[in-house]
Amino acid sequence: MSVQGEGLGIYFMGAIFSDVDSLILYSGIHRKVGDYHRMLSKRFPFAVYYKLNGPVVEVCAYWIADRILKRRSEL
Repeated sequence: MSVQGEGLGIYFMGAIFSDVDSLILYSGIHRKVGDYHRMLSKRFPFAVYYKLNGPVVEVCAYWIADRILKRRSEL
C-alpha cells in the first residue's frame, strides 16, 4: 500500500513551479545561504536555491544534485 495519493507527483510539480514563479515578485528577499538565496517551499519540505544575476533569477538545481552526489560518495 502506498502512502502517497494518486496525482501527488503532479501536485508536487505544480507547487514547486508556483514557488519558482513567485520569484518574479519576491526574488532577493529570502535568506542567503552561501552565495545562494534559499526560498522554502510553501507546501512541501523542500527549498529552492537561486542566485540573482541582474534582472535574471537563476534557479540552481544543479547545486543540489552535486551536494546529494557528494553525500552519497561519502557514505
